Amino acid sequence: MAEITAASVKSLREKTGAGMMECKNALTEAQGSEEQAIELLRKRGLASAKKKEGRVAAEGAVGSYIHMGGKVGVLVEVNCETDFVARTEEFQSLIKDIAMHVAAAEPRYVTREEVPAGDLDKEREIARAQAKNDPKNANKPDTVIDKIVEGRLNKFYEEAVLLDQPFVKDPAKTVGDLLTEKVSKTGERITVRRFARYKMGEGLAKRDEDFGNEVAALAGNG
Repeated sequence: MAEITAASVKSLREKTGAGMMECKNALTEAQGSEEQAIELLRKRGLASAKKKEGRVAAEGAVGSYIHMGGKVGVLVEVNCETDFVARTEEFQSLIKDIAMHVAAAEPRYVTREEVPAGDLDKEREIARAQAKNDPKNANKPDTVIDKIVEGRLNKFYEEAVLLDQPFVKDPAKTVGDLLTEKVSKTGERITVRRFARYKMGEGLAKRDEDFGNEVAALAGNG
């Protein structure tokens, strides 16, 4: 069977708008044939989402999720095309699921495009250094190292980018796949515009148990 590469999955996704896992599964079932994979996705109603990408999603709602007795809180804005869909129970449930996912998975960006070029260059540099310093990769050509680097960058995306993260309630699909499913069901474009995650005490210096003793010593009372 033909190898299912990341490039072939990406190409199919760009042509159909279907989710990454759906594209990979379709290519596997089609034994690597992109044409047959597109046909499979069309039959499943998943290839039409691409047509909706150019439409304006200006409606929607802001949802919230509070976890651990107020220790972690999330606000998320999810957009759709009409107020009718925004008010449905399914859409509201989607917002709650995404907010809960953000609380658990701690993404830093919504999409890959939001990752600053400098951060991406830094991750690529680290990945390349790690690959070259690994004894298993000794004497391997640069083309192989490049593939290893891209694989590690994909891992970075899975950890840092919301749409690339495995959905916490069903890790077999990504958050991006979840949105694609909802697009197919509602017939509207649905996007996550932004989110904010708050953690109690985050960024504040923690109190040192010996802080009081240190102050007393400095004051000459120790």
